[in-house]
Amino acid sequence: MSEPLTDGEPPAGLLLTTAEWGLWQAFRNGSTHDLRTGDPAGDDPNGELLWDARRTVRARVIALLLLHGPPPLLGRVASLQLAGALITGRLDLSGGRVQTYVELTQCRFENEVALTECRMGTVRLVDCHVPRLEAARAVTDGDLHLARCTLPEGIRLTDATIGTDLMLNQATIGSGTRSRAVAADGLAVGQDLQAGLLVCNGEVSLRGARIGGSLFMYGSVLRNQRGRYALHAPEMHVARFAHFACSGPATAHLTQGATPPAGTGYPVDGYRVQAGPAAAGFHVKQFQCTGGMKLDDGRFGDSLVLDRVRFTLHRGQEVSLRRVQTPELCFTPERPENGWVVLSGATVGNLVDSVDSWPVRDGLWMAGFTYEHLIPVGPFPLERRLEWVAAATPEYSPEPYEQLATVLRNGGEDADARLVLLAKQRRRRETLSLVGKVWGFLQDWTVAYGYRPGLAALWMALLWLAGTLFFAGRRPEPLDADKTPHWNAAVYALDLLLPVIDLGHGTAWNPVGAGQWTAVGLILAGWVLATTVAAGATRLLRRH
Repeated sequence: MSEPLTDGEPPAGLLLTTAEWGLWQAFRNGSTHDLRTGDPAGDDPNGELLWDARRTVRARVIALLLLHGPPPLLGRVASLQLAGALITGRLDLSGGRVQTYVELTQCRFENEVALTECRMGTVRLVDCHVPRLEAARAVTDGDLHLARCTLPEGIRLTDATIGTDLMLNQATIGSGTRSRAVAADGLAVGQDLQAGLLVCNGEVSLRGARIGGSLFMYGSVLRNQRGRYALHAPEMHVARFAHFACSGPATAHLTQGATPPAGTGYPVDGYRVQAGPAAAGFHVKQFQCTGGMKLDDGRFGDSLVLDRVRFTLHRGQEVSLRRVQTPELCFTPERPENGWVVLSGATVGNLVDSVDSWPVRDGLWMAGFTYEHLIPVGPFPLERRLEWVAAATPEYSPEPYEQLATVLRNGGEDADARLVLLAKQRRRRETLSLVGKVWGFLQDWTVAYGYRPGLAALWMALLWLAGTLFFAGRRPEPLDADKTPHWNAAVYALDLLLPVIDLGHGTAWNPVGAGQWTAVGLILAGWVLATTVAAGATRLLRRH
């Protein structure tokens, strides 16, 4: 890098045009050089109208100002602020160091911008047309703004480091002939990555990204028709929030494309878009994702929110949250019609969900998924919660049932927890042999695998009553007339029903015929009831 110009004059032979000479003076003065006409159609950098030579600035001149620019006027701070210019040639600052503030507004670039391994302060491109931005391993001490920009050939920010905020709000990004529209693996952002109302055609790759604040994608549209994922962000770490949700009045300041004067803000009402008078006349736009979303092994310090998202998934595509860790997961999107939602190995504190958001049939996988609290949005009856577990276990697996039962029991809902464990036993029965199924049906029909102990007492009472009525008119002959106790049909029937316990009547009489078969039936029924109640009690004690 050569020394900056010391006399303030452009080098001989540069032959500045009128537009370029005005930019040169504005740079030294720290002011904006505005080449716009005032006609919205004529100033649209994405429009079809041609821009004449009076608005043309060579990329070579801009590079000269940024890398070797003249000193500022006395009492001024040099900066490059340009609006409404057609920038010809390729702006290449790769490997350079830019110390001045840069802001380009409504400019049209003829070729790509190259910032590879460039060190900069704050760079703001607002409402510009840039064919492609190459900024791998670039470093900014301040913000990098690409708000409302159009980049049809995409962005490369691989291993880039952004000192404060990265702004992609209202940008339109394509992938051109590539598969990725945004290639930002290994990206590091000091504060927030704001991408509200972003429209992206092609894969957004944020693998291994580190975000020191929050990730906001309110009302954005991600589409990838060529690959498996629209958002590919495994191993991403976000210190605070990651929100994929609707835009609304509470999130307006996070979709405008500028850092607020008072610093970065957060949603007024959490992940919920405010309703009521404040929302009147405000257009709410839904976050849409056409293609899979992969957030495997992600870490989210405060919450991961997928609220009212519309997923359009095709064969082989999924919303993958494998091994995600976060204090709160809000999963309230529209129910995906195809594909899978995968939560295998994820660990969350609060699970905020909706009955109409989860896939049905075999569209949900959550082996090893653990959560501490359930916070349903709207009614979520236990019957539907059991359907939720069943959808995640097309083949029997005890873990989801046991996890749900544990959470319900910890929340004081013991009765519901027992019903979940009963449903688990019924699913398990489907995997047993014929003998096991018969024994399972017997346990279910009699005492509901011990999870409904009241049924055992009811059966005992009915059998005792039936035995008492039967033997009341059919007293059996005594075995030993000298040692026979006083006959009591109720005590005799009870002694036959109760295993282990001996009341002195069951062995004192000798029933024959129908009485003998009735006695055998009462003894067997007593053992069956006692065995199933004991098994159920053992399971309950083991859970506690």
